[in-house]
Amino acid sequence: MKDQRPNIILIITDQQRYDTIHALGFPYMETPNLDRLVREGTTFSNCFITAPSCVPSRASLFNGYYPHTTGIFRNTDTWRRSWVEKLSESGYHCVNIGKMHTVPFETPLGFHERYVVENKDRYLEGRYYFDEWDKALGAHGLVKQQRVLYRQRKDYSYRLGAFEWELPEELHADMFVGNMTTWWINSYPQTEPLFLQVGFPGPHPPYDPVPGYTKSYLEKDLPIMEVTSEELADQPEVFLQMRKHNSEVDHDSIVYLLNPTIEQRHRQRAYYLANVTMIDEKIGQILEALGTKGYLENAVLIFTSDHGDCLGDHGHSQKWTMYDTVVRVPVIVWSPQKFAKNRTVEGLYQLMDIGPTILEIAGVSTPRTFEAISMLPILTESPGEEAREFVFAEQGQDDILQGVELMTMVRSKKWKLVHFLGSTSGQMFDLEKDPSEICNLWPKPEYASQKQELLEVMRNWLLRSHYRIKEWKSDWR
Repeated sequence: MKDQRPNIILIITDQQRYDTIHALGFPYMETPNLDRLVREGTTFSNCFITAPSCVPSRASLFNGYYPHTTGIFRNTDTWRRSWVEKLSESGYHCVNIGKMHTVPFETPLGFHERYVVENKDRYLEGRYYFDEWDKALGAHGLVKQQRVLYRQRKDYSYRLGAFEWELPEELHADMFVGNMTTWWINSYPQTEPLFLQVGFPGPHPPYDPVPGYTKSYLEKDLPIMEVTSEELADQPEVFLQMRKHNSEVDHDSIVYLLNPTIEQRHRQRAYYLANVTMIDEKIGQILEALGTKGYLENAVLIFTSDHGDCLGDHGHSQKWTMYDTVVRVPVIVWSPQKFAKNRTVEGLYQLMDIGPTILEIAGVSTPRTFEAISMLPILTESPGEEAREFVFAEQGQDDILQGVELMTMVRSKKWKLVHFLGSTSGQMFDLEKDPSEICNLWPKPEYASQKQELLEVMRNWLLRSHYRIKEWKSDWR
C-alpha cells in the first residue's frame, strides 16, 4: 500500500533578514515566488533563532534543543546527529542539496543523499575542502571568487563585501544549488514520501549577485538605519570591541568600515537584496519542477533562514548580536490542501520549533525531552501547546565575538534583555516604545526592577531546561 504521508520540502537560506519579502510588507523587494508562498500559506511573523550564527542555529533547528543543551555554541563546534534520522527510519527518502553547515561538512545526518555546498568564502575553516560547487567550477577550469582573489582588487578595502559575480551566471553558488535541485527532481525516479532539504548559501557574504539582478535595487531608495554616536555610546564594550575587530579582519570578504558612507551602505544592501531575488527565482523553478513531477499534490513546504544580517544597522557587520535584524527570521509554511491561506501567526516561536512540526506532519513521534514545540496545532487551528511567552538565544565566544565567554538573550513581545556572562554591562529594550532597539535601558536605575525580572526569567529558563533534559543523551552531537 502506498505511503500517504505528505512530501516535506524545507528550504533554508543563509543570513536572510525578515524584511526581505515583498508580501510581508516590504515593497522595495522583488520576490514574486516567496510572495506566492505568503499568499497561499501561513506566515509566522515572530519566529526567532536560538543562536546568531550558522552552526549553533542549525544544530538547534535539527536537534530540537537549545545551544546550552546541545553544547554547540559556535561555528566550529561539532554536530553529527539530527531528527532527520527519525524521518529516514520511518520510511522517508531524505535528500539534502546545498548548505547544511554540519561539522564535519559531509556528516550523513540521517540523509540518504547529500549534495554538499558550503559557505561561498571558506577561509579559516575548510578552506581546501572541495564541495559539489567547487567540483563543478573545477570541471569548467574555474576557481570560485573568494577572499584571496577579492583581496587583489584595488577597491577591496571599501566595498563592504559587495562585489559583482564575474563568472558564468549558472555557476554562482545559489544558481548552482537551485539548478542542482531541479536537476535532481527531474532526474531521480519519483520517490515518496520525500523529505527534501534545500540549503541556499546566500545571501550570506560575500554579497556577490549576478550583475543583472542589482540594477533595479541600485536605483531604489532603500531603507537604511542611521547609526548615531549616541547609540554606539550606549552599546556594551563587547560590541564596540567586535566593531573594531571586524574593521581589522576581513571575515567573509568584508572589510568593515567603522563609518561607511551612505553610498557604500546602499550598494552593500542593494547587492544583498539582489541575491535574495536570485534565490527567489530559483525557488520558483523548484516549485515548478516539484509540481510537474507530482510532488506538490500532497506536500508541505517550509521556507526559512538560519539568522539575519545587520548590514551595518546598529553599526555592526553580519550577525553575532541579538538585534532583531539578526534574530528574527521569516518562516512560511505552505500547503494549500492542508493549512489556511494568506494567514499570519503573530505568536512567539523559535526556529527550532520547525523540527517537531515536521515530525508530527510525518507521523513520527517527537522525543519527550525536546525543548522545541510543535507549530502544528496553530497551523491546523486545533487545541495544543500555545505560542511561547519568551524566546531565547545564545552565542559562545568565537573568532569574532571575542570579548565575552557567553552572550544570552531573552525576548518577549514587549521586552528584550541581552546578558553578557561575567560583565556588568548588557542591553535591555522596550520593544513597544523603541522597536528599532536604539535606547539601551540596562544602565538606567528606573528600569532596575524590569531588568531583574527578565534576569529571573532567564535563570528559571536555564534551570527548567537542565531539569527537563535530564534523560537526554549527548550522543546527538
